Amino acid sequence: MKTITHWIDGKPVEGTSGRFGPVWNPATGVQEKQVALATADEVDAAVASARAAFESWGVSSLARRTAILFKYRELLDARRNEIAALITAEHGKVHSDALGEVARGLEIVELACGISVQLKGELSTQVSTRVDVASIRQPLGVVAGITPFNFPAMVPMWMFPLAVACGNTFVLKPSEKDPSAALLLAELASQAGLPEGVLNVVQGDKAAVDRLLEHPDVEAVSFVGSTPIAKYIQLKAVEHGKRVQALGGAKNHMLVLPDADLDFAADQAINAAYGSAGERCMAVSVVVAVGDTGDELVGRIAERARRLRIGPGDDPASEMGPLITREHRDKVASYVASAAEQGAEVVVDGTGHSVEGHEDGFFLGVSLLDRVPLTADAYRDEIFGPVLAVVRARTYEEAVELINSSRWGNGTAIFTRDGGAARRFQLEVKAGMVGVNVPIPVPVGYHSFGGWKDSLFGDLHIYGGDGVAFYTQGKVITTRWPDPSDGGINLGFPSNS
Repeated sequence: MKTITHWIDGKPVEGTSGRFGPVWNPATGVQEKQVALATADEVDAAVASARAAFESWGVSSLARRTAILFKYRELLDARRNEIAALITAEHGKVHSDALGEVARGLEIVELACGISVQLKGELSTQVSTRVDVASIRQPLGVVAGITPFNFPAMVPMWMFPLAVACGNTFVLKPSEKDPSAALLLAELASQAGLPEGVLNVVQGDKAAVDRLLEHPDVEAVSFVGSTPIAKYIQLKAVEHGKRVQALGGAKNHMLVLPDADLDFAADQAINAAYGSAGERCMAVSVVVAVGDTGDELVGRIAERARRLRIGPGDDPASEMGPLITREHRDKVASYVASAAEQGAEVVVDGTGHSVEGHEDGFFLGVSLLDRVPLTADAYRDEIFGPVLAVVRARTYEEAVELINSSRWGNGTAIFTRDGGAARRFQLEVKAGMVGVNVPIPVPVGYHSFGGWKDSLFGDLHIYGGDGVAFYTQGKVITTRWPDPSDGGINLGFPSNS
């Protein structure tokens, strides 16, 4: 059985812990690989490598950094199918979806290639007699990223390209469920000319995470995952004096007004709810139907849901693949049963779905729940699977109040032809990312990604301008070149004159 290793100091490193985690093929239900789980000593080795590399990388020229990143971008582009195939084999998502993930990660690499503009400082001349003031941004040092299973290539690329472009060195702890893509990303970075130790990968579980959060040489931690773990990451990292951006879970609502194009809204609800088997933090998990639109909209969504082709991710005919593990599939299925017990109407039940020839795979059909009570577990919890709940609201105001009462505030969307209603929604809804007739409003790379409330712990969002701010610290320099006539003793407070 193949063992997936660490990447430390520019080369693969075999694990020494004797502990391994299973890596499944979700389409077959067979364990095809195992991943080495790092010890604290192995995490320390990765951090030490990164700290040593920072001594030269942190003062390297912007021209050198961007030249390497441009080369890296070309290597990623040339190998995108290979990266996508690794994602499909270990995560299960269909190949086209995996390719889309790589493409969105490439956007951030491209942003990092333009870091020279992002890091331009400011200069104010003659703020006082012969005094100039400059503001610059400098790297932090060693920073860490802890990334989730659902985007094993894209989310790491949301982090380390910007971090290293800003002059930091990086230690990545990818999900142990689908770790191979991260190793290939690191290998390609080395081929592009990234010096040894600038990017390290340690495979592992909670023990590796805790050591990164405690390590005195790690200056900042980026995280994407569930809300409970995001809270834990923030509390433990702050306790050890680190800067933190921790993106948590979501329960994204899609509001549909009576004037919306219902066919278009139904198509987008299907795409946003069931793409990647619903294992997206930006998936639409609740449709809020306003007024009399509910029955007709539910009927159109159900018709489309029943036609979806579910199968292995490497089959071009498949529109949706399996879930990541057997345990997660069973947990997601349990929400459909509990929803019926708690008063919801099960319009489409996918819990009995089986794929011929892949009966042991972690497949689950799509489910559609209507008239879901707000007290039901299927509404209150983040399911993270192909289950779409529909709730009803009498008015726009009631719908917005319902959305704003959610503990999460990651993404939301409104479907309408009414520009005035859309403008109100943008300003009134309490969420970090808003779509107008766009169900998954993930920002482009030069804007920042992040939610509100229990969807974000920390002050800054990820990538874009917030990402650059997170991975750098400000410094203000005040300069005077004295004239021979200057001098004398003056103990008064300095004045700008």
